[in-house]
Amino acid sequence: MSGSVNRPVRRRTFVLGAAATAGSAALAGPLAESASAASFGYTDDGSNYVVDTGASLVFKVSKTNGDLTSLVYKGTEYQGYGGKNSHVESGLGTSTVTIAQSGSTILISVAYGALKHYYAARSGENNVYLWTNKADTSVSATRYIVRVKAGLFLNDEPDSYTYAPTTIESADVFEKSDGQTRSKHYSKNRVVDYDYVGWTTGSVGLWVVRSNHEKASGGPFYRSLLRHQSADGGGLYEILYYGENQTEAQRFGLQGPYVIALTDGGAPSSSLYHANLTTSWADSLGISGYTAASSRGRVAGVGITGRDTAYAYTVGLANSAAQYWGSARASDGYFSIAGVLAGTYTLTVFKGELAVYTGSVAVTAGGTTTLNSIAIPSSNDPSNASAIWRIGNWDGSPSGFKNADLMTYAHPSDLRAASWTGNVVVGSGTETSGFPCYLWKDVNSGIIVYFKLTAAQSAAAHTLRIGVTTAYANGRPQVVVNDTWTSAVPSPPTQPSTRSLTVGSYRGNNNTFTYSVPASAWLTDASAYNTLKIYVASGSGTTSFLSAGTSVDAIDLLA
Repeated sequence: MSGSVNRPVRRRTFVLGAAATAGSAALAGPLAESASAASFGYTDDGSNYVVDTGASLVFKVSKTNGDLTSLVYKGTEYQGYGGKNSHVESGLGTSTVTIAQSGSTILISVAYGALKHYYAARSGENNVYLWTNKADTSVSATRYIVRVKAGLFLNDEPDSYTYAPTTIESADVFEKSDGQTRSKHYSKNRVVDYDYVGWTTGSVGLWVVRSNHEKASGGPFYRSLLRHQSADGGGLYEILYYGENQTEAQRFGLQGPYVIALTDGGAPSSSLYHANLTTSWADSLGISGYTAASSRGRVAGVGITGRDTAYAYTVGLANSAAQYWGSARASDGYFSIAGVLAGTYTLTVFKGELAVYTGSVAVTAGGTTTLNSIAIPSSNDPSNASAIWRIGNWDGSPSGFKNADLMTYAHPSDLRAASWTGNVVVGSGTETSGFPCYLWKDVNSGIIVYFKLTAAQSAAAHTLRIGVTTAYANGRPQVVVNDTWTSAVPSPPTQPSTRSLTVGSYRGNNNTFTYSVPASAWLTDASAYNTLKIYVASGSGTTSFLSAGTSVDAIDLLA
C-alpha cells in the first residue's frame, strides 16, 4: 500500500458513534509530531494570517473575511475545491479579523456583525480548534464546511458521494448510472451516533471532530449534512444549525470547540471527542460567550426502572438555551451528563427515539444534581398496552419496516429499495418487514393489512393506533375497515415543513393517531380476514415521493 497522498488508496470513510469509538485509541494516529515545536508562531503575508503549529500543519486565514484559505499538512495542500475556501456557511463576507498569541496558543478572531468565529492553534498539535458564536438570524443556517481538494481522498460511501450524472430532485439529489442515489443530505448517522467524520488514505487522515452541539437544535437523533464528495473535491461539515426537518427553534450562543484534525492515517485522538475534550487553556482567551468547565454542572441519575431491556435508553436535557444527552446504562439505567450550563431543563427519557418520561431538573454552576431512581410509568410506553396484533414496535423510529435502513442514506426511488406497495397479513411473520416504512399519497396510499378476529373480539369495539415519526406536506393516515367504516380525517400534528422522507430523515415529532372502531365494522366470521386500508390524507404536496407522506413507527389494534 502506497503511503503517498498523491496516489490515494480507496479506503472506507470512518464515522464512528460513541459506542463504536470506545476502542479507537489504538487506531489513532499521532496528534502532533514528536519533533521540536520551535517553529510555532504566525506571520502576515499581506492577505492572510499564516499559522505554523510547530508540528506538521500550517494553515492560513483570510484577513478580509475569516475564510480558511490554506491547510497544508506535511507539505501537501488539502484546502480548496471549485475555487472555494473553507468557512462558516457560504462565507461571511467582509469581516474584522484579528490575531493574538498567548504562550502556546494562537487565537484568530473573526467578527461579522453579530456573529463571532474563532480559530485556535496549540503548539505542537496538528489540530485547528474552532468556535462559532451566533447571536441572531442575520446568518440563516450555521455550518462550517471544510472544503478538500479533489483527488486526495477517494470515497464512494453511500452517504457521502454526490457526483452523479442525473439530478432527480431539487438540485441536490442525484442518481448514478447503476440506479443508486446520492446526496449530501444522506448523513446516515444521527448526531448521537458519531464523534467525527472524515477520510483516510491509510497514511493521512483528515477529520472534523464535532462539538457537543449544546447550542444546536434537534436533539440527539437529528440527522443532517456530514460530508460529500464530487468531481471537484469533498466537504466535511460541522452543522451548528440547519433548518431542514428541524423540530426545534434555533438556539443562539457559542458553539464549540469543534476540531479540524490531521493524523497519520488513524482516527483522531479520543481526547478530542466532545465528551472528553477539556479546553482549560482556552479559559482566558476572551472568546465571546465562553463558559469554562468550572462554571458548568452535572446531572447524575442512579437508575431508571420500567425499561424494556431490548432497547437502548437515552436521557436528554433541553431548554431554550441549550441541549445535552447521555446514554443510560443497560444494566440499571444509571446516567451522567456533565458540562451542562446552569439552568432548569426538561429531562426526557427516550426508549429508542420515543419519549417515555419527562421531568424537570435544575443544574447549578460547579455542582452535581443527583436524581433518585426514575420510574417510567407502564402507561407511558405504548408497547405495554395489550394488543390483538401489532406491526412493528413502539420505539419512535420505523426500524424493522421495509426499506427503513436504506432510507437514511438513499432516495425512495433508489434501485435498491424494495417495492413500496404490497399488502401484509397479520400472523404471517413478515407483516413488519413487508410493511413499508413510509407511506405517500401518490405512491402507496391504500395499503391493506389483513387480519382475523375471534368471535369475541369481533363483538367488541377496539382502538386502532398508528404511530408516526414525521410527515411531509401534512400527510396523515385515514383508515377504512372492511370497506364499510371510514375514519374521520385526523388533524395534522405539528411537523417540520421542509423535505424529510426524501433527504434521509424520518426524525420529526412522534405522534400517535387513534381510531375508535365500532364493533359493527368487524366481520363476524372468525375464519374470514378483516381488511384495514391505510390512506394518506392531505391537500398539500406535489407528486410521487414529494406528495404528502408520513413515516411509520408502529400500528396495533388494542384488545
